[in-house]
Amino acid sequence: MKYVSFLFFTGIAIMQACKPVKKVQSIQAAIAKKDTVQRILVKEVPSVDSVAIVTEIMAKVMKQRINFATFNAKIKVDYEGVEESQHPTVYLSMRKDSVIFLQVVGNFLGITAKGMEVKITKDSVVVIKEFGEKWVKNRSFTYLQDVTELPVDFSTFQDLLIGNPVFISNNIASYKVANQNLMVLMLGNLFKHLITLDNTDQKVLHSKLDDVDLSRNRTCDITFANYVPAGDYQFATFRKISVAEKSKLDITLDFKQFKFNEDLKYIVNIPKNYKRL
Repeated sequence: MKYVSFLFFTGIAIMQACKPVKKVQSIQAAIAKKDTVQRILVKEVPSVDSVAIVTEIMAKVMKQRINFATFNAKIKVDYEGVEESQHPTVYLSMRKDSVIFLQVVGNFLGITAKGMEVKITKDSVVVIKEFGEKWVKNRSFTYLQDVTELPVDFSTFQDLLIGNPVFISNNIASYKVANQNLMVLMLGNLFKHLITLDNTDQKVLHSKLDDVDLSRNRTCDITFANYVPAGDYQFATFRKISVAEKSKLDITLDFKQFKFNEDLKYIVNIPKNYKRL
């Protein structure tokens, strides 16, 4: 059988060899031309470094962080904890990297009144109780970390209030494009951070933070919505922050008014005659 196959292919080769030389040369020229074109096309296909593209997008996100000198705002707050829920109005004044003033106005026994005032600096938190029994608490900054249940420093808390993304890492583990959104997973020292961006303009839509320490089982979700133009920036007038570990805490911030780079409006003065705790 092998011998018959050999004779068959040999016969075909002889028959092809007997065809006019010119025709053979034309076929060879066409094949050579076709091969040349194919090789050029292959060489022109660009290589895509998708990780580099995502890294560049994250760099744009960081450039869009709101920069300011001062900030004043009126915020409707919804606070839902395990033991209580509150729905106060908070008046906020900030001087960047320096001081944060908060005035909390709520309904107490049917009376709308200033309930508390808070002064926050890089190393201290002063809480003033205004309604009913009047007192002043002086605490270190760790007090704020206990209240928020997050390892925040002054800059991180400032960014949360102004609407800048927090816990951003250069260590990009993966990414995914879904509908009009880009989801990027970053691995930081404290959290795995899955951030969701609007793929058209890189606005931050959502942050999901999971503690890298699995024994803590701590998670935090931050939603950003209702963006409006604010000079050169986009400002998210709605935020929802949910923190869960042993218990769950939900805080909603709905900004009713806000102004950048004007004189501080809601300064907190510490009374001398209040009881010190």
